[in-house]
Amino acid sequence: PLVYCWCTAELMMPKQQKRMPTLNVACVALCSAVFLSRADAFAPQSPVHSAYLPSNQFTNTRHLQQNYPSLRTDRSIQTKPFSNRSVTNLNAGMNIASLSEAIFTTTATVPLLASFGVNASLFILLKSKLEKLLTPEGFYHSLALGTMLWNTVGWQGWSTCVLYLGLGSLVTKVKFHEKEAMGIAEGRGGRRGPENIWGSAATGLICAAASVQLHPEVGSASNLFGFVTYDLLILAYVSSLATKLADTFASEIGKAYGKTTFLITTLERVNPGTEGAISLEGTLAAAVGGCFLPIYATAIGFMHGGLTSIGIATLAAFLATNAESLIGATLQGKKGFEWMTNEVVNFLNTVIGASIAIGLGAFLL
Repeated sequence: PLVYCWCTAELMMPKQQKRMPTLNVACVALCSAVFLSRADAFAPQSPVHSAYLPSNQFTNTRHLQQNYPSLRTDRSIQTKPFSNRSVTNLNAGMNIASLSEAIFTTTATVPLLASFGVNASLFILLKSKLEKLLTPEGFYHSLALGTMLWNTVGWQGWSTCVLYLGLGSLVTKVKFHEKEAMGIAEGRGGRRGPENIWGSAATGLICAAASVQLHPEVGSASNLFGFVTYDLLILAYVSSLATKLADTFASEIGKAYGKTTFLITTLERVNPGTEGAISLEGTLAAAVGGCFLPIYATAIGFMHGGLTSIGIATLAAFLATNAESLIGATLQGKKGFEWMTNEVVNFLNTVIGASIAIGLGAFLL
């Protein structure tokens, strides 16, 4: 499905809009790596994946019936070897109710094709709305991202990312015409392209893919590097998105309402929209904007740790946003750093936010 999304976008885009073939290839490579990294996640412990496994791996029928009553474990399913008719077996073994439960209520990983089907359906239904938020090519890249997120962290992680997109797009529209007249508004009417999508969410997708390996139900390990646990990776995932949202709030509110802007390195007054510029209004907006996603993720039971995790994620987002301003003031646009584009800085920004969250979480949670 991911390769299909990319190929469809390439075929449908006019030549003048095919500006980033390297990013398209990188997108497919990243998504493929995420999928391959999940090869050992298809274990019989998961109620979602047990319907896909060979019957000889079902060693305890009574255990399955007691723990996963929504699954059928009759002989017709268990005695047939895993073959090309697995889809038929799935239809026979899981009714609509259990499939819905697997897709929408489980905290375990969700089958890839089911994830793609849900995302494709939603993208088709909301196409007219999404076209106002995304460029044509960004539409297909978002479909690939949404598929991988639902596949790895389920509807909870997926909806957290969707909330980021919605709030980020909403704050971008604040006094948009005034900012456009000043020449400091986001290009393309604020619509997100592939470079914006992956610059903002690549770190989160990596955290989501890594969390599968540590998942209590389907994971193959208990920790990474001796201290990074599943809960820490979920915290890092939320923090990476919260970091980018805090940065968007700081930038857009600062440009719209900032009365006085200073360069973060020298504190000299500069024009709004200058790389590395900060303002009181933008700084306060970053603190507020960074707390929305952690609060939501905790409220739906996706991120554990309560107020402590919310505080860690919000603080990580705030610190990383200021670090991004420092990078913008010292490196971006400077000689020898022409490659340091906004998208690269955004990626580094989210990496910093996720890293701070993991570091603080390891000591406080």
